[in-house]
Amino acid sequence: MRQFITVCPRDCYDTCSLLVRVNDAGRVVSVRGDPDHPTTRGLTCPRAAADHLRLYANRVVAPAIRVLDKAPAGAREASDPSAGFATESWDEALDLVARRLRETIDTHGPEAVLYLSYSGNTGLLTLEVPQRLWYALGATQTDGALCSKSGSLGLTMHYGARYGLRPEQLADAGLIVFWGFNASVSSMHLWALARQARRDRGTPIVVVDARRSETADSADLWIQPRPGSDVALAYGLIHQLFEMGAADLPFLNRWALGVDALRAEASRWTRPRVEQVAGVTQRQLTRLAEAYSSHSPSATMIGIGLQKCNGGADQVRAVSFIPTVLGEHRGFYYSNGDSCSIDHGLLSGQSLAEKSSSVVSQVALAELLNDGRFKFVYICGMNPAATLTNAGTFASSLRRRDTFVVVHETHWTATTALADVVLPAPSYLEKEDLVVPWSHNHLQVSPQVVAPVGDSRGELWAMRELARRLGLTSSWLYDDPWEAVRVALTGALEPDCWESLRSGQRQRLRDRPPDVYPTPSGKIEFDSGLARQMGAEPLPVQRTLQEPESGWFTLLSSATRKYTHTQFQEVHGAIPAVVQIHPADASRLGLSQGDETVLLNDVGQAVVSVSISEAVPEGVLWSPRQWSGQNSLMSSLPQETGGGPRFNSTRVQVIPRRQVNT
Repeated sequence: MRQFITVCPRDCYDTCSLLVRVNDAGRVVSVRGDPDHPTTRGLTCPRAAADHLRLYANRVVAPAIRVLDKAPAGAREASDPSAGFATESWDEALDLVARRLRETIDTHGPEAVLYLSYSGNTGLLTLEVPQRLWYALGATQTDGALCSKSGSLGLTMHYGARYGLRPEQLADAGLIVFWGFNASVSSMHLWALARQARRDRGTPIVVVDARRSETADSADLWIQPRPGSDVALAYGLIHQLFEMGAADLPFLNRWALGVDALRAEASRWTRPRVEQVAGVTQRQLTRLAEAYSSHSPSATMIGIGLQKCNGGADQVRAVSFIPTVLGEHRGFYYSNGDSCSIDHGLLSGQSLAEKSSSVVSQVALAELLNDGRFKFVYICGMNPAATLTNAGTFASSLRRRDTFVVVHETHWTATTALADVVLPAPSYLEKEDLVVPWSHNHLQVSPQVVAPVGDSRGELWAMRELARRLGLTSSWLYDDPWEAVRVALTGALEPDCWESLRSGQRQRLRDRPPDVYPTPSGKIEFDSGLARQMGAEPLPVQRTLQEPESGWFTLLSSATRKYTHTQFQEVHGAIPAVVQIHPADASRLGLSQGDETVLLNDVGQAVVSVSISEAVPEGVLWSPRQWSGQNSLMSSLPQETGGGPRFNSTRVQVIPRRQVNT
């Protein structure tokens, strides 16, 4: 029995260090947390702990080429995504892919080629370096806005970069506020650090969430605003802090511009007005202001889900102002992906390519594909048929006869079922890579633990094989990938010791100082000039909320413990198609626990079972993220700022299944 130390590469706050045990037959038999990691400390989630099971379940083990027409919606692909394919060799599959790719470019131009990749595996050699082929070709790429970009851009408007506090700072926090962040489910290590601070120092934990989440259940104070009203709540809180004398005026005069504009806007949000708009009582608002003013320093942990709605960027912007008003440099946490200097343009080839690449909205892809502008689509590192908005239209678009679809994937998915060619990819346990965390700054190489399952081959290998078949000669397409990583990380390590990192030792990324603001003025800009340049309001704006309408509900969704997006259904079963509804709403609709009901809007419809719960307020529903059919309800209209999705502003009707059947 051998044991390896590796790193989970999934799109997650925590980037766990893991101990993987491999038996003498070369099979992984267990995965558990590494107790020596400074942040993750031996904890891991039910997902990573089941990787030894997922590694061998439902795998794509050989190249497959479609021999039967793509099934209509809801047909063969629902029960067997591998149906309709014949197994072929890598040479046969890549020859076909290269031929169709060349034909597309020659006939329609490189802009008719769409490269669609995302964060199913965030390793640099899996996600970034393989992009070099597509930049060399000038293929169309997406803006990557599906997850966090609107909030990131919102923070950049005022601070010049989105990075904030590090997880270890929670140990010294006087107050920890999880705002729109169900951390006990989606970031168990940040949650564990917060609970330890409460045990060790008596640090209060506050949760601001429209739903009584698992984290809210364990909080010392839970504030429940109406969905989409967080700008109003943040301004009302800031107004209270100024009125109480808690605002750090010397700090603001030294480090910030636009303080008068912020204060004037906040003053409009009196306690009665906040109660009217956000539904937070004046007493609760006062309690929140007192918590912030009497416990220092505070740590405001902003959830990614907070910005997945109408005006989501503004919500993140407004909430980030709270610790700043109290005199804290970057006293918020959202994502630390830009907290260190890594040359991502070199890794991906974007800064090396002679051709320019078009960039299109990731959120709006269903309509763009449906228009027929893309004739060749190459997909890796994501399951867009299940995760993108307006999923019904997206799936129909991939069924077009004039669109050739290639999917390089580890497992059979809803997306592979819509492919013309499926290529087998190795999981993170089957290849060497380097994952850059986006919360903590501890970095280590993840080694190859076992031989690839079946004939799986890496994204970088496939990129180079296609480049050769296309006759591309640019030397940077064939660079030693680890040398590219070394150059991209120059100056990013502390100490700057590449050899130690490469040999498997854990290293730290060099943090940018918290009191450096790469804005035009070099200061915090509440009244943002960058926002003006982009055509946005210089200060966050509270959107007018839709008035309650009989029969209509706001549908919220968020992560659950057993699934990373659509991964791990091979192990834990399908993501439950269930919706929480308040007892009063269920009574009005004549719904009982477990009843089937139809969610319906102008985008699509889906069938779910009912869970009656007071965790959601009246007029609001909640369901686990990305169960099959959920995204058929989600609008593909991007946000104005950052192009992000509007998942948590989705409006649906609830119609009992029996009424539909009759």
